[in-house]
Amino acid sequence: MVESSPTTEDRFSEGKVTFEKITGLPANAFLDGLENVAPAFGRFVMEWEFADVYGSSSLDLKTRETIMIAACAALGATAAPILKLRIGSALRAGVSRQEIIDICIQVGIPAGLPAALSAIQIAGEVFAAVKNPS
Repeated sequence: MVESSPTTEDRFSEGKVTFEKITGLPANAFLDGLENVAPAFGRFVMEWEFADVYGSSSLDLKTRETIMIAACAALGATAAPILKLRIGSALRAGVSRQEIIDICIQVGIPAGLPAALSAIQIAGEVFAAVKNPS
């Protein structure tokens, strides 16, 4: 028997649900932000990142969000908006504020102090906007 793979529409729907669960934000708001510029890319993000990758990873959510913070922090200013989003997602996944700061500090070793400092400043902005003191 040949197992059928999920349809693109199934993956898109699954990705939207996962996006909302992880980020706490409406998927349609994210997609609307790309609608006039790159609507296919928004769909790709939902299907690939949030349905395929997040849907089949052996890593727990806290570990995945920790990795996302480290990678985005290492990219520096290029990834600043996504870093801000992922810090919020990490807090939702149970990563503590101190762990987030420690991740940013560790990034300073391979990526440099400017990248670490920028990431710490972004973390401070997210912390100030989030009421949960964890």
